[in-house]
Amino acid sequence: MDKTGTMTEGVFKVQEVRLEPDFDEATILKLVNKIESHSSHPVATAIREYAGEVDESVNLSDVEEIPGHGLKGSVDDKVFLVGNFKLLDKFNIRYTIDPNTIVYTTIAIALDNRFVGYITIADSIKEDSAQTIQLLHKLGVKATMLSGDKSTVVTYVAKELGIDKAYGDLLPEDKVNKVKEIKAIGESVAFVGDGVNDAPVVALSDVGIAMGDWAVMQPLKRPM
Repeated sequence: MDKTGTMTEGVFKVQEVRLEPDFDEATILKLVNKIESHSSHPVATAIREYAGEVDESVNLSDVEEIPGHGLKGSVDDKVFLVGNFKLLDKFNIRYTIDPNTIVYTTIAIALDNRFVGYITIADSIKEDSAQTIQLLHKLGVKATMLSGDKSTVVTYVAKELGIDKAYGDLLPEDKVNKVKEIKAIGESVAFVGDGVNDAPVVALSDVGIAMGDWAVMQPLKRPM
Protein backbone atom coordinates (compact mmCIF):
# COMPACT_ATOMS: atom_id res chain seq x y z
CA MET A 1 0.00 0.00 0.00
CA ASP A 2 0.84 3.63 -0.46
CA LYS A 3 0.92 5.91 2.59
CA THR A 4 -0.28 9.44 1.84
CA GLY A 5 -4.01 9.52 1.18
CA THR A 6 -4.24 5.76 1.60
CA MET A 7 -3.35 5.05 5.23
CA THR A 8 -3.21 8.73 6.15
CA GLU A 9 -5.75 11.49 5.56
CA GLY A 10 -3.64 13.19 2.92
CA VAL A 11 -4.49 16.50 4.57
CA PHE A 12 -1.24 18.24 5.40
CA LYS A 13 -0.68 21.23 7.66
CA VAL A 14 2.46 23.34 7.87
CA GLN A 15 4.21 22.87 11.20
CA GLU A 16 7.35 24.98 10.89
CA VAL A 17 9.24 27.24 8.47
CA ARG A 18 13.02 27.22 8.95
CA LEU A 19 15.08 29.45 6.63
CA GLU A 20 18.70 30.50 6.53
CA PRO A 21 19.21 33.95 8.14
CA ASP A 22 19.82 35.91 4.92
CA PHE A 23 16.50 34.95 3.29
CA ASP A 24 13.23 36.83 3.81
CA GLU A 25 10.45 34.47 4.88
CA ALA A 26 7.60 36.39 3.25
CA THR A 27 9.41 36.51 -0.11
CA ILE A 28 10.34 32.81 -0.05
CA LEU A 29 6.83 31.75 0.96
CA LYS A 30 5.38 33.66 -1.99
CA LEU A 31 7.76 31.83 -4.33
CA VAL A 32 7.04 28.43 -2.78
CA ASN A 33 3.30 29.07 -2.92
CA LYS A 34 3.51 30.05 -6.58
CA ILE A 35 5.57 27.05 -7.71
CA GLU A 36 3.45 24.63 -5.66
CA SER A 37 0.33 25.96 -7.41
CA HIS A 38 1.55 23.97 -10.44
CA SER A 39 1.20 20.72 -8.45
CA SER A 40 -1.87 18.69 -7.45
CA HIS A 41 -0.07 17.14 -4.46
CA PRO A 42 -1.72 17.67 -1.03
CA VAL A 43 1.46 19.50 0.03
CA ALA A 44 0.52 22.32 -2.35
CA THR A 45 -2.80 22.75 -0.56
CA ALA A 46 -1.05 22.92 2.82
CA ILE A 47 1.32 25.60 1.57
CA ARG A 48 -1.54 27.67 0.15
CA GLU A 49 -3.53 27.40 3.38
CA TYR A 50 -0.50 28.62 5.32
CA ALA A 51 0.74 31.32 2.94
CA GLY A 52 -2.61 32.55 1.58
CA GLU A 53 -3.74 33.01 -1.98
CA VAL A 54 -1.13 32.67 -4.71
CA ASP A 55 0.42 35.99 -5.74
CA GLU A 56 0.20 35.87 -9.53
CA SER A 57 2.59 38.83 -9.84
CA VAL A 58 5.50 36.67 -8.60
CA ASN A 59 8.10 36.36 -11.36
CA LEU A 60 8.34 32.58 -11.75
CA SER A 61 8.70 30.74 -15.05
CA ASP A 62 9.78 27.46 -16.71
CA VAL A 63 8.15 25.32 -14.01
CA GLU A 64 8.58 21.59 -14.40
CA GLU A 65 7.86 18.62 -12.17
CA ILE A 66 10.64 16.13 -11.52
CA PRO A 67 8.87 12.85 -10.59
CA GLY A 68 9.70 11.61 -7.13
CA HIS A 69 11.69 14.74 -6.35
CA GLY A 70 9.67 17.95 -6.58
CA LEU A 71 9.45 21.10 -8.67
CA LYS A 72 11.97 23.22 -10.57
CA GLY A 73 11.43 26.75 -11.84
CA SER A 74 13.22 29.95 -12.75
CA VAL A 75 13.23 33.22 -10.79
CA ASP A 76 15.03 36.10 -12.51
CA ASP A 77 17.06 33.53 -14.46
CA LYS A 78 18.00 31.75 -11.22
CA VAL A 79 17.06 28.09 -10.63
CA PHE A 80 14.44 27.66 -7.89
CA LEU A 81 13.93 24.20 -6.37
CA VAL A 82 11.16 23.01 -4.04
CA GLY A 83 10.81 19.34 -3.12
CA ASN A 84 12.50 16.65 -1.07
CA PHE A 85 16.19 16.57 -0.20
CA LYS A 86 16.79 14.12 -3.05
CA LEU A 87 15.96 17.03 -5.35
CA LEU A 88 18.72 19.11 -3.77
CA ASP A 89 21.10 16.15 -4.03
CA LYS A 90 20.23 15.81 -7.72
CA PHE A 91 21.33 19.41 -8.31
CA ASN A 92 24.36 19.15 -6.00
CA ILE A 93 23.00 21.67 -3.50
CA ARG A 94 24.81 21.52 -0.17
CA TYR A 95 22.64 21.87 2.96
CA THR A 96 23.35 22.37 6.62
CA ILE A 97 21.01 19.86 8.27
CA ASP A 98 20.49 16.11 8.50
CA PRO A 99 17.02 15.42 7.01
CA ASN A 100 16.87 12.09 8.86
CA THR A 101 16.57 13.93 12.19
CA ILE A 102 13.22 15.46 11.15
CA VAL A 103 10.21 13.19 11.70
CA TYR A 104 7.77 15.31 9.69
CA THR A 105 7.48 15.45 5.93
CA THR A 106 10.01 18.07 4.85
CA ILE A 107 9.93 20.46 1.89
CA ALA A 108 13.45 21.58 1.00
CA ILE A 109 14.07 24.87 -0.80
CA ALA A 110 17.02 26.11 -2.84
CA LEU A 111 17.59 29.24 -4.93
CA ASP A 112 20.49 29.99 -7.24
CA ASN A 113 22.43 26.89 -6.07
CA ARG A 114 22.04 27.90 -2.42
CA PHE A 115 20.17 26.10 0.34
CA VAL A 116 17.36 28.39 1.49
CA GLY A 117 15.80 26.24 4.22
CA TYR A 118 12.86 23.92 4.69
CA ILE A 119 9.19 23.69 5.63
CA THR A 120 7.84 20.83 7.74
CA ILE A 121 4.37 19.43 7.07
CA ALA A 122 2.40 16.83 9.03
CA ASP A 123 -0.35 14.42 7.98
CA SER A 124 -2.82 12.49 10.16
CA ILE A 125 -3.36 8.72 10.18
CA LYS A 126 -6.89 7.66 9.20
CA GLU A 127 -9.04 6.48 12.08
CA ASP A 128 -9.66 3.02 10.61
CA SER A 129 -6.16 2.32 9.30
CA ALA A 130 -4.93 0.37 12.33
CA GLN A 131 -8.11 -1.75 12.37
CA THR A 132 -7.66 -2.48 8.66
CA ILE A 133 -4.13 -3.78 9.23
CA GLN A 134 -5.34 -5.94 12.13
CA LEU A 135 -8.05 -7.48 9.93
CA LEU A 136 -5.53 -8.18 7.16
CA HIS A 137 -3.26 -9.92 9.64
CA LYS A 138 -6.17 -12.10 10.81
CA LEU A 139 -6.61 -13.16 7.18
CA GLY A 140 -2.93 -14.04 6.95
CA VAL A 141 -2.12 -11.09 4.71
CA LYS A 142 1.25 -9.37 5.17
CA ALA A 143 1.22 -5.60 4.96
CA THR A 144 4.00 -3.64 3.24
CA MET A 145 4.05 0.13 2.87
CA LEU A 146 5.74 1.67 -0.19
CA SER A 147 5.98 5.45 -0.11
CA GLY A 148 7.75 8.32 -1.77
CA ASP A 149 7.73 10.16 1.55
CA LYS A 150 10.89 10.30 3.64
CA SER A 151 11.86 7.11 5.45
CA THR A 152 11.60 8.54 8.96
CA VAL A 153 7.95 9.48 8.38
CA VAL A 154 7.14 6.16 6.72
CA THR A 155 8.77 4.17 9.52
CA TYR A 156 6.83 6.13 12.15
CA VAL A 157 3.46 5.58 10.45
CA ALA A 158 4.19 1.89 9.84
CA LYS A 159 5.09 1.38 13.51
CA GLU A 160 1.92 3.12 14.65
CA LEU A 161 -0.22 0.88 12.43
CA GLY A 162 1.61 -2.41 12.97
CA ILE A 163 2.61 -2.71 9.31
CA ASP A 164 5.07 -5.56 8.71
CA LYS A 165 7.52 -3.83 6.36
CA ALA A 166 7.90 -0.24 5.23
CA TYR A 167 10.05 1.48 2.61
CA GLY A 168 10.34 5.23 2.12
CA ASP A 169 12.10 7.62 -0.27
CA LEU A 170 10.82 5.58 -3.22
CA LEU A 171 10.37 6.80 -6.78
CA PRO A 172 7.43 5.32 -8.76
CA GLU A 173 9.81 2.87 -10.45
CA ASP A 174 11.19 1.84 -7.04
CA LYS A 175 7.69 0.80 -5.99
CA VAL A 176 7.43 -1.28 -9.14
CA ASN A 177 10.74 -2.99 -8.36
CA LYS A 178 9.64 -3.80 -4.80
CA VAL A 179 6.47 -5.46 -6.08
CA LYS A 180 8.50 -7.40 -8.66
CA GLU A 181 10.73 -8.67 -5.85
CA ILE A 182 7.70 -9.94 -3.90
CA LYS A 183 6.16 -11.59 -6.96
CA ALA A 184 9.51 -13.20 -7.84
CA ILE A 185 9.34 -15.35 -4.69
CA GLY A 186 5.87 -16.61 -5.60
CA GLU A 187 3.74 -14.27 -3.53
CA SER A 188 0.49 -12.71 -4.75
CA VAL A 189 0.22 -8.93 -4.42
CA ALA A 190 -2.71 -6.57 -3.95
CA PHE A 191 -1.67 -2.91 -4.06
CA VAL A 192 -3.73 0.02 -2.79
CA GLY A 193 -2.89 3.52 -4.03
CA ASP A 194 -4.66 6.84 -4.43
CA GLY A 195 -2.64 8.78 -6.98
CA VAL A 196 -1.65 8.73 -10.64
CA ASN A 197 1.96 8.12 -9.60
CA ASP A 198 0.85 4.70 -8.34
CA ALA A 199 -0.62 3.65 -11.70
CA PRO A 200 2.41 1.52 -12.75
CA VAL A 201 2.53 -0.46 -9.52
CA VAL A 202 -1.27 -0.85 -9.38
CA ALA A 203 -1.24 -2.25 -12.93
CA LEU A 204 1.60 -4.67 -12.10
CA SER A 205 -0.10 -6.12 -9.03
CA ASP A 206 -2.32 -9.21 -9.12
CA VAL A 207 -5.06 -7.05 -7.62
CA GLY A 208 -4.94 -3.28 -8.13
CA ILE A 209 -7.05 -1.07 -5.89
CA ALA A 210 -7.33 2.63 -6.79
CA MET A 211 -8.98 4.84 -4.19
CA GLY A 212 -11.14 7.94 -4.52
CA ASP A 213 -11.89 9.95 -7.65
CA TRP A 214 -8.73 8.63 -9.33
CA ALA A 215 -10.37 5.22 -9.56
CA VAL A 216 -13.09 6.79 -11.69
CA MET A 217 -10.86 9.05 -13.77
CA GLN A 218 -8.09 6.52 -14.43
CA PRO A 219 -9.73 3.09 -14.93
CA LEU A 220 -7.36 0.17 -15.31
CA LYS A 221 -7.08 -1.30 -18.82
CA ARG A 222 -7.14 -4.91 -17.60
CA PRO A 223 -9.70 -6.77 -15.48
CA MET A 224 -9.13 -6.79 -11.75
